[in-house]
Amino acid sequence: MSTIIMSQCWPLQSLSVTQKAVLISLADQANDDGVCWPAIGTIAKRCCMSERAVRTAMDHLEAVGLLSRERRFNSSNVYSVTPSKFDVSAAGTKAKRKAKKSGAAPGAGGAAYTGGAPDALGAAPGAGGEAGGAGLEVRPVPPNRHITIIEPSEEPSSPAGLSAAPPVVDTETELQAACRATWTAYAIAYRTRHGATPVRNAKVNANVKQIVQRLGYAEAPLVAAWFLRVNERLVVQGMHDLGLLLARCEAYRTQWATNRQVTETSARHTDQTQSNVTAADEAKALLRNRRTANAG
Repeated sequence: MSTIIMSQCWPLQSLSVTQKAVLISLADQANDDGVCWPAIGTIAKRCCMSERAVRTAMDHLEAVGLLSRERRFNSSNVYSVTPSKFDVSAAGTKAKRKAKKSGAAPGAGGAAYTGGAPDALGAAPGAGGEAGGAGLEVRPVPPNRHITIIEPSEEPSSPAGLSAAPPVVDTETELQAACRATWTAYAIAYRTRHGATPVRNAKVNANVKQIVQRLGYAEAPLVAAWFLRVNERLVVQGMHDLGLLLARCEAYRTQWATNRQVTETSARHTDQTQSNVTAADEAKALLRNRRTANAG
């Protein structure tokens, strides 16, 4: 979640309820650069609307400059939330076109419906803006208003005499947030080191999840970012692949915690030093034994 992007999206106006909900959902999942990659089904579930409504809202957000999409094959699209590029005039023009298409007047004093649905009292509007019933006024529908098919009620109903069902707790929320933070930290460090965006697929997602489960929610993002500083020959040749981090994540976590990298050269040096110390201890012990024997 990026508080920077979120704070820029909340004050925006000239958006419908569904468009604002989709925008806030994307901002909630984006990093500080506004980049995120949620699936359409995930957004629809979070916003309590259909996937078709999500796509329609995203088309509008893209048209007014609030969203850009990078479509990828066999993977989630990459979205960039750009509140600084919001074109209010484009949003107003599109709202007027929708109002004209639906038959609603764009403002006060405009033409009424010529063939719309009946009002709440059952009186259908007639020509010239007067309702079929005497003394009834036809109110124009506000422009840019969308009706969501799936509309959850504020208080779920329950049969008489029975208590309401307990709310469903999403046990994956913290894990998903930690995985998202770990991948974001790794991707930023990867671009800094190699100048390219790392590939993300099902195998990579599985590696990220296992790293988070083995290192913990708090430390996994930090170790993943630090991993791009490792200069071991095998790791550098493998372009810091996440599979290499997963294979020895506990060892790399220790190196990160102690701020000490164990390279092949340093390992050989440590081994040689230990061998020299052992040989010196053995020589001293042999010399002491000879002195003891001569003294006896």
